[in-house]
Amino acid sequence: MFQLKHIDHVALTVKDVNRSAAWYGEVLGLKRRHQESWGDYPAVMCAGQTGLALFPASGKLRPSPPPERSAVLRHVAFRADAANFRQARSRLRARGIAFHPEDHGISRSIYFRDPDGYQIEITTYEVGRPARRQAGGSKPRH
Repeated sequence: MFQLKHIDHVALTVKDVNRSAAWYGEVLGLKRRHQESWGDYPAVMCAGQTGLALFPASGKLRPSPPPERSAVLRHVAFRADAANFRQARSRLRARGIAFHPEDHGISRSIYFRDPDGYQIEITTYEVGRPARRQAGGSKPRH
C-alpha cells in the first residue's frame, strides 16, 4: 500500500480570486505560493504544507459541470496551538468577523465564513483541561 504525506490543497471556486486571496492572507495569515509560475490563478494560499487553491467562478478556468449527485464541502479546518487559537479569536473580533465557538470534548473550535460563504474552522486540541460539551450534549460538527 502506498502512503500519503498530507493534503496538498483543497480547490475552492470563488467569485473574486484577488479579493479571496487578500482575505485569506490578511485574516488567516496564509502565504501565497506559485504566483510566479501560474500567474493570477489559481491563487494558492498556504498554511505550512497545506494550501487552498482559489479558482475563478467564471472565465477561462471554469469549473467542470457538477455531477448529477454533487457532494457538499462542509468546511475547511485549520489546526492551531492554544496560544494561536486565542489570537485567532481576538483577530476575528478585532476585524468584526462573526464566529461561533464549539466545544468538541477533545478539542475546541471556532467557525466563521469567508467572503464566498465557505465555512472556515480553526481548532485546537490543546484544551488544557477536560472540555465540557455544550448544553444539550452537542456532538462534533465534523
